[in-house]
Amino acid sequence: MRTDTTFKRAFNDMIDLLRTLDLGAELPSENALRAQLGVSRTTVRKVLASMSARGVIVSEVHRRIIREHPQQIERYPKEETLAISEQVETSFMEWMLRDNACPGTEINEAELARKFGVATTIVREFLNRFQKYGLIEKRQNAGWVFKGFTANFALELFEIREMFEMRSARLFASLPDGSPIWKQVRAMRAAHLELLADIDARFQDFSELDSRFHRLIAAVAPNRFIESFQDVIAIIFHYHYQWNKRDERTRNEVAIREHLALIDALESRNLASIDQACRAHLTSARETLLRSIA
Repeated sequence: MRTDTTFKRAFNDMIDLLRTLDLGAELPSENALRAQLGVSRTTVRKVLASMSARGVIVSEVHRRIIREHPQQIERYPKEETLAISEQVETSFMEWMLRDNACPGTEINEAELARKFGVATTIVREFLNRFQKYGLIEKRQNAGWVFKGFTANFALELFEIREMFEMRSARLFASLPDGSPIWKQVRAMRAAHLELLADIDARFQDFSELDSRFHRLIAAVAPNRFIESFQDVIAIIFHYHYQWNKRDERTRNEVAIREHLALIDALESRNLASIDQACRAHLTSARETLLRSIA
């Protein structure tokens, strides 16, 4: 089941990726696709084989070319793309939001299992994995407790994020003209402008766009450890910002404009401009996060 849901999610993501590229364009390498889709190379190859069987891509010597856009290909339903672990994660976060959890909140495995409609062992496995993010803690013979999101946690998170992201952003300066990533950067700009134009009604859509944007930056230099860290970023930032609704629309608009400034810098390929725009955005994001937990 896990492999099947992973494939279906990657298949849907590949449809979105192919739609950003021109007909006749060369696909990114399997390693780059692995980073962008967040799956193994085995799954990437399975998705590519499926697209090839549908006539969307064709293989030439040492490369794959887009033959036609996947306009008519049916996507897998969202519920089929979520593994049990992801369903539990979503349910857990929604439970934390709905119950307005604060530091010291006790977490009962059996109670959550009943709420989520899954086995207690699945909830336990999720909590064991989730504790590495530092938000929950296992108490000996006393279940789990929510620790909260502290300023120290945020600062430690950003210290690592800045190292990874600055490194990846700087690599755009040496990216060749023919790299398919540039087409994705242009599509990302269009998505930001579209959201900005309708910010009053759609400001809550920023979280998903933010995750896609930062994953795109990381994809310029595929690295399994950075990819894993992006998972942490996505979980922590998405759900923590959901917990804190203060000035949500305003801060999302500010972040969109900072993203657009960074896109300008990336396309300029000027290292000084890239450094300035990237550092400005990361500094702003850090301050916003710290204010939200003050």
